[in-house]
Amino acid sequence: MDLKRIEIRWHGRGGQGAVTAAMILAEAAIYQGKYAQAFPEFGAERRGAPVKAYTRISDEPIYTRAPIIEPNAVVVLDPSLSPSLYVEGLKKDGLLIINTKKSIAEIKKDVGRDDIKIARVDATKIALEILKAPFVNMAMLGAVAKVIPVIDVSYIEEAIKENFRPKIAEANIQAMRRALNEVEIA
Repeated sequence: MDLKRIEIRWHGRGGQGAVTAAMILAEAAIYQGKYAQAFPEFGAERRGAPVKAYTRISDEPIYTRAPIIEPNAVVVLDPSLSPSLYVEGLKKDGLLIINTKKSIAEIKKDVGRDDIKIARVDATKIALEILKAPFVNMAMLGAVAKVIPVIDVSYIEEAIKENFRPKIAEANIQAMRRALNEVEIA
């Protein structure tokens, strides 16, 4: 994966925080001195409806605002989404980062592609244990930070602190760091 320009597509459901995670990652990249953008794509704007968000990070200025059709990485917050939805367009040798209890072998069978790398973390378990609610976005951000090592975690923590009240920020940082340590990749 070219770490000079990364395009990430986030998939989740309304209320899970995919848009917030995409934006926090972009903010962290900017804090680190990179160019970045993040923006959502909504369908029916209601809690529980499928949502896409996008993050671009580059060492050079970014001039496009088009949706990311062929991402380097896809982040899936809700494992109940159809694999055909989220792997569509994922580049060969791209990276699928998914919130699931399933093993990597089970995920590979579900997605039907052997030309991508897969990372998995049980972000729901982490969120429920730390946040006492199923807000998986910051845990998934930890998984992203581990498997796409372009943004220093300290900048992600700074962006989290900018976007949440102190007590909530600390819990989200704890969830992010735990996922960073628990993510598996193959």
